[in-house]
Amino acid sequence: MASTSRRALRLLSLLGSRRMWPLRELAARLGVSERTVRRDIETLRRLDYPVTTVHGPDGGYRLGAGHALPPLRFDDEQALAVAVSLQTAPSTVFGLADDAARALAALERVMPAPLRASMESLRLTALRNYWEFPAPPIDAAALTAVGAAVRHRHVLVTEALRADGSRPEPGDDDFRPTRRVEPHHLVVWAGRWYLVAYDLADRAWWVRRVDRLHPRPTTHRFTARELPGGDLARFVMSSHDRGDTLAAWPCTGSAGIGLPAGVVARWAPGGSVVEHLDDEHCRLTLGAWSWAGIAGILATFDAELTDVRPGELVRACRRLAHRWATMTEPGDANGDIPTRPSS
Repeated sequence: MASTSRRALRLLSLLGSRRMWPLRELAARLGVSERTVRRDIETLRRLDYPVTTVHGPDGGYRLGAGHALPPLRFDDEQALAVAVSLQTAPSTVFGLADDAARALAALERVMPAPLRASMESLRLTALRNYWEFPAPPIDAAALTAVGAAVRHRHVLVTEALRADGSRPEPGDDDFRPTRRVEPHHLVVWAGRWYLVAYDLADRAWWVRRVDRLHPRPTTHRFTARELPGGDLARFVMSSHDRGDTLAAWPCTGSAGIGLPAGVVARWAPGGSVVEHLDDEHCRLTLGAWSWAGIAGILATFDAELTDVRPGELVRACRRLAHRWATMTEPGDANGDIPTRPSS
C-alpha cells in the first residue's frame, strides 16, 4: 500500500508538470505496466483529482480543472521554486502581498522537515535598489478584466485615466473619448503592466499602461492580427507613447536627444518620459538622486544633447565634461589627452 501511495503521488506530480502525457510515457516514467498506471489514475479520480482522458492517436491523460482545489504534489525542487518566487515576486498588484505571504505560510506548513529546513535557510529580506523604478500597484480587477479579454479575444472598451487614477470629465483638457480596441497581449516590463492592442477607430496598434486605463469588457469576439514586425518585446520597448509618467526623484531634468523616440524609449530607464519631436529627435525627461546621475544617464545615449533643463543639470553636465576631459591613461606623465593615431 505504501508503494502504491508513493507511486500515485509521483503520477500526480507528473500530470501536474505537463499538459498531456501518453499512457506509455507514464508507464515508462513510473517503471510499471500500462495497466497499473490505469489503476493509479482511477485511484486519483476517486480522490477527486480531475484526471481526464484525451482520445485519439495522440491522446493520453491530463490533469483538468476541478470545482475545488485538491491537495497539490510538488517535488522538492518545485516546492523551493514556489517558495522563493513568493518571496521575490514584485508587488505590482494591489492586495497580492498579503496573499503571497499566506500562500508561503500554507506551503511551509505542509513541507517535509528536511525541505522546510532548506526553505528556512532561504528566508529573504528584500531591500530597495534605487535603480529600480517601481510603479504603483494596479487594481487586480482591472488586470483580470484585461487578461480575460486577451485570452478570450473579446473587444475592450477603454477610458483613459490620469496618473492618480481619476477619470477626466468631458470638457477637461485631458479628456479623451472611449476607445474600442482588440486586446492582443498583456506584458510586464520594468515593473509595469502594459496592454498591446489594436485600435478599431484609428486602425493602428498601440501600447498603454494598464493602470492608465479603465477597461469595460464586451462579448464581441475578434480574430487575432499579426503584430507589426512580429517582435513583441521590441514593439513594447520602442513605443514611446505608452502612457508613462515621471517617477518621483529628488532631481528631475530633461534634454533633447539626437535620436528617434523609439530608440531612446527602448533604453531609457523606467519612470522616464520620452516625447517624439521628429523622426530623428526626441525629448527625454527623467529623474535621479543627483543632477550628476541624470547627466550620466543622458551621456549613455552618445548623441547630441540640446535644450538641457534646468540650469542645475547644465552645470552638472559641464562638471562631468571637465572631469572626463582631464582623465589620463596609465603612463601619461603630463595629463594631456592622448590623440588617436591617424589611419
